[in-house]
Amino acid sequence: MRALRVAAPLAVWLLLSAAAGLFVFTHSSRDITVASHDAVLRPTLSGEAVLHTGPVLPDLRVSSGSSIGVDIALGKTDAPSTDVLVQRYAYLFSSPQGVESRLHHEVADLAIEALVRGLALGAVPVVLWLLVGRRRREELLRAVPTRAGAVALVVVAGLVVGVWQPWAGPDDVGRAQRWTTLADFLGPDVPLPSELDDVQVRGDVTTAQTRRLIESAVDTYDKSKTFYDDAAAGAAALDLHEPKDGQTVAVLVSDRHDNIGMDAVARAVGDAAGATTVMDAGDDTSTGSTWEAFSLDSLQAAFSDLPRWGVAGNHDNGTFVAAYLSKDGWTMLDGSVAKGPGAGTLLGVADPRSSGLGSWRDETGLSFAEVGDRLSDVACESDEPIDTMLVHDVDLASSALERGCVRLVVGGHLHVQVGPDAVDGPDGQVGYRYTTGTTGGAAYAFALGSKPRREAEITLVTYDAEGHPAGIQPVLLQTNGRWIVDDYIPLTFPDLTDTEGGDGPGASIPTTRPSRGPAPGPSRLASSGAG
Repeated sequence: MRALRVAAPLAVWLLLSAAAGLFVFTHSSRDITVASHDAVLRPTLSGEAVLHTGPVLPDLRVSSGSSIGVDIALGKTDAPSTDVLVQRYAYLFSSPQGVESRLHHEVADLAIEALVRGLALGAVPVVLWLLVGRRRREELLRAVPTRAGAVALVVVAGLVVGVWQPWAGPDDVGRAQRWTTLADFLGPDVPLPSELDDVQVRGDVTTAQTRRLIESAVDTYDKSKTFYDDAAAGAAALDLHEPKDGQTVAVLVSDRHDNIGMDAVARAVGDAAGATTVMDAGDDTSTGSTWEAFSLDSLQAAFSDLPRWGVAGNHDNGTFVAAYLSKDGWTMLDGSVAKGPGAGTLLGVADPRSSGLGSWRDETGLSFAEVGDRLSDVACESDEPIDTMLVHDVDLASSALERGCVRLVVGGHLHVQVGPDAVDGPDGQVGYRYTTGTTGGAAYAFALGSKPRREAEITLVTYDAEGHPAGIQPVLLQTNGRWIVDDYIPLTFPDLTDTEGGDGPGASIPTTRPSRGPAPGPSRLASSGAG
């Protein structure tokens, strides 16, 4: 009997909590940024993802693949025209991993919030029931047939209906319009990729101009998806340097400039090389604006399961980019020494031009050179040279290299490969500076497109068992989809014993090298095959 007294309230609590949690979940919403729009996301139990695009373009609907669905209403965007906006949709949805990952995260977050609130709401009537006691409950039950009891029931019912709002359903326009497949909407003369077979549209937009925009978007989607899918597949067959036992390989990306198509390609190159970490040298966006969150979502989706470090570039204006990636688990370097790839030491800081303040931690008004000097001071406080310095522009680390306080400086900014070049320190130390080319294939600040506008580069950095840099291998994707794999370039240091069999840090130092500044990069080999 005692067990029943405990089990009954518990069962009622769980039942009420489930009902309350489900109600809260299906009536919740969240402001997000998706597809370069401010948007409002609402979870549903329809099993469908519905995208409300606004008054000009038709709404879209596709199966979510589960019983949980989403309803997304797009708001304002920075796109200067409908034509530009539609083409942007095509690029984004040809590489949807970032958008999907963000939506899954937001829906899961809303579900957890609903569960917590449901448990709390479900406990309220159970606690009140127990606190009132049996005698008082009987008194209240006898009062139900009275006038006061009837008024109380009406008030409670009114409150429930007011919260429920069953009349707040789809608007009349939405009910009047019907869904049709994209193939039927565009007609038989427009060939569709097979993955768009399940896409449905709703709306009365039938103008020739709108149809031409959508037809163009479908064509762009197909070209973009084909190019980057083929490139990722080709990356798996590349003949890349194989790390030795105990070595760690890091993928180095930089200057993506919103080209999300290259993210899966960069990950494929990393997987082919056995990479287990990633470093981002910045300029993931064109302006650092919130509408560019899609680029950061894509980067996160590609590398979310790896240890990852980054710095903001000069185009990542303000604090949005660094804060967004940091929230997603990236270690955004802030001028303090951190544990990096292979458990070696890692130091870096955002480009001082990115914030417009030239700040060093809590100070403001510092120039690029002054920030570089401060960074050098931090590096030189270490008992051993810093293994890797990650910056957007390697010039920021010139002082640290000249003082012999860092082994390898990597960055981007120039959009072309420079180095690796050896730099002499004052007491026989040797450090290297290396600039990787643009991973996004960016010719301009905004690189999103159906293929790179120029040669796109991913660099593989190998570290020995102690976390010291051992070598660099540039890998390049040409605009025609063909791959170029450069030679693996060993990095050698006089203060480290050669334990890598000539394949890593050792005592042999090149006899000819510049003492500072950029020099021509290594010659490129013949293509290793089409991507």
